[in-house]
Amino acid sequence: MEQNHCFHCGDDCNSSVIRYDDKAFCCNGCKTVYEIFSENDLTCYYDLQASPGAVPKEIEGKYDFLSQANIIEKLTEFNDGKTQVANLYIPHIHCSSCIWILENLNKLNPNITTSQVNFGKKSVRVTYNAEKGSLKETVLLLSSIGYEPYISLDDFKTGQQKVNRSLIYKVGIAGFAFGNVMFLSFPEYFEVGEFWLEQYKVFFRWLMFAFSLPVVFYAGADYFTSAYKGLRANLLNIDVPIALGIAVLFLRSTVEIIFDLGSGFFDSLTGLVFFLLLGRFFQQKTYNFLSFERDYKSYFPIAVTIISSEGIETPIQVYDIKKGDRLLIRNEELIPVDGILINGRAKIDYSFVTGESETLSKVSGDKLFAGGKQTSGVLEMEAIKSVEQSYLTQLWSNDVFSKNKEDGFTTLTNKISKRFTFAVLSIAVIATTYWLFVDASKAMNVFTAVLIIACPCAIALAAPFTFGNLLRIFGKLKFYVKNASVIEQLAAIDTIIFDKTGTITSNKHSSATYDGVTLNASEEILLKNTLRGSNHPLSRTLYDILDENNIITLNHFEEHLGKGIEATHNLDRIKIGSASFVGAANSSILNTQVHISTNDSYKGKYTFYNSYRKGLAKLFNQLKKQYDLVILSGDNEGELENLKKLLPSKTKLIFNQKPDDKLEYIKFHQTEGAKVLMVGDGLNDAGALAQSDVGIALSENVNVFSPACDAILDASKFNQLHQFIKASKSAIRIVKWSFILSLFYNSIGLYFAVTGQLAPVIAAILMPLSSISIVVFTTIATNNIGALRTPKKNAAKFQHQKRPNALRQAKV
Repeated sequence: MEQNHCFHCGDDCNSSVIRYDDKAFCCNGCKTVYEIFSENDLTCYYDLQASPGAVPKEIEGKYDFLSQANIIEKLTEFNDGKTQVANLYIPHIHCSSCIWILENLNKLNPNITTSQVNFGKKSVRVTYNAEKGSLKETVLLLSSIGYEPYISLDDFKTGQQKVNRSLIYKVGIAGFAFGNVMFLSFPEYFEVGEFWLEQYKVFFRWLMFAFSLPVVFYAGADYFTSAYKGLRANLLNIDVPIALGIAVLFLRSTVEIIFDLGSGFFDSLTGLVFFLLLGRFFQQKTYNFLSFERDYKSYFPIAVTIISSEGIETPIQVYDIKKGDRLLIRNEELIPVDGILINGRAKIDYSFVTGESETLSKVSGDKLFAGGKQTSGVLEMEAIKSVEQSYLTQLWSNDVFSKNKEDGFTTLTNKISKRFTFAVLSIAVIATTYWLFVDASKAMNVFTAVLIIACPCAIALAAPFTFGNLLRIFGKLKFYVKNASVIEQLAAIDTIIFDKTGTITSNKHSSATYDGVTLNASEEILLKNTLRGSNHPLSRTLYDILDENNIITLNHFEEHLGKGIEATHNLDRIKIGSASFVGAANSSILNTQVHISTNDSYKGKYTFYNSYRKGLAKLFNQLKKQYDLVILSGDNEGELENLKKLLPSKTKLIFNQKPDDKLEYIKFHQTEGAKVLMVGDGLNDAGALAQSDVGIALSENVNVFSPACDAILDASKFNQLHQFIKASKSAIRIVKWSFILSLFYNSIGLYFAVTGQLAPVIAAILMPLSSISIVVFTTIATNNIGALRTPKKNAAKFQHQKRPNALRQAKV
């Protein structure tokens, strides 16, 4: 009887064989996985190893513990009963095919909503329907397709403590083989006739061959795999010349010892792989260091209001939150930590976490998860853990919420790498052909040396190391950038648009006067508590100005972006906002005003007197030389004359703009070819921030935070915006200089390689050194441009000299 084994998992399937595409499968699940791979040209997945989808026998029953509620609670980042989110560590992630497979889990199981891979950390973040599926089902699915998660029961964490040491093992094996092959080659190097007898010569040559086998087929396997997958996808990646060089050296050396033509190039071969892996190890360590700096030190400057036992409300940085703290979350604020709802009407939008836009209503005693956004007024909660800042970073960087913005410079890097590889292959072939006719003994050395010395690895490293280090530096200077592509886009902008209220004005020093009917006690309490729930800059300013009043729970709260807010308590109803919103006649006074009506009866208005941010005039004068400047404000023209005196003459001043108007203004100018930077407060400007090429949200003790912005700038650093943009331009120049530097020493190396003066092993040493030199150059250069602030001694002198001008600005 013919024995059949499942093509996907390798199990015996004699009893219930399923035939598809001339292959045998044990079940429909294995057949479905194969179909998906075939449809997307990913059957090379099966070339990596025999039966890659094999499920270890010990899997059966291994994950039964994942049905226990307390363990699920520990292992999931988010769990509201309907949707669960788990971040699972997958040690077997190693290539782009793995990423595609793991990010298409929803095709294998419809209960899975989304899955996103973090390749650097070898993890996949899975969102699934908890009512129809489960964590156990998800883990079993991953195991069945060959990606078994690592879960540690000791600390209920998904494998953060397990380190992938395969690169270290490969470096060790290659280094061990290289050392031994070099020792075995010494007698022939020095032609020691007394020792190098015929019987020992053959033995030592085959011993060198044996040492080279694990180097080629284990330590160097990644280069062959990468080159193969690149060629299958019609891509000429940077590993093609390396794999070709290794293959040529190995085959030529093997042929030489078989036919006794010589000792081969096993010393060069093992040395090549060893130094390549050593360079890769150094690169990995350096980049991991930069990633560590960003993940754990680039805290967002958002703050949250903490309520003391005496009822005093104080803003604190989110990373100062401790377990047991009582937090006040206003309308549109992000919940920074997991906690328990104490009071308030909670309607939480978890789209930031799950991608689902449906809001969930919660009652007192319910658990609230970090990353949710309150959408119905103010609530109070008790923190049950401290903030995990890396979790918020991960949410912000989630590609699900990213707008597809142009990434031209990275594309340029890839194009250069591809063209460079093609050029290297052409030079290698031409030079080898030449030496075959001139001196055939040098031809193989020339071919291999050219392939190795001119590898464009250094070019590929220039951009990630430059931008990665600058991200870290910006974070230390309180400018928090989402990813490297934002730096590239920031360097390309030609138009800068500013919101007015809360952006170029400071909420801390504003004042207001009231004109109207005196409010009674209940109206004052309702006014204060309605303002308490809003995050609009004017609401926050007015809330701080008013006297303390009793805290009450509102029956209804609603915020209309660009118009105002309304709330009810028992039978009382209040509206706060623009004149048209509350039903009042437009005032002839052109200052910024907030109008109030209660129970459809107009009461009066607060007139605000703005205080502009320190250094505003100087910043605009710096920017006007290179950029078109625009102020887009939702307020009336009350500040027009003051702004004309304060800002450069060519600054466009546009007032009475609703949030949609701002978005359309940016979209129109983008169609005209403008590259737009939008600077706003992150609340009313969310649409404009998302539409712009780069959106920067200004933060001033406010926990308003959304995926719409590409960067967050601490309000105290507002006057340094020009320096951050200059630093981004400098980073682009550093990358270009890195390209020039790489081309320069590649040209020198190619000269010696083509002329037959460079041995492959020397080329193998020089190649990682060239990569290391690029890393060192970019790191030092970015550290130099990172000194954005004026030195302390000069800063004091500068402030002293400029004080009269600062006073004039304050008066305006």
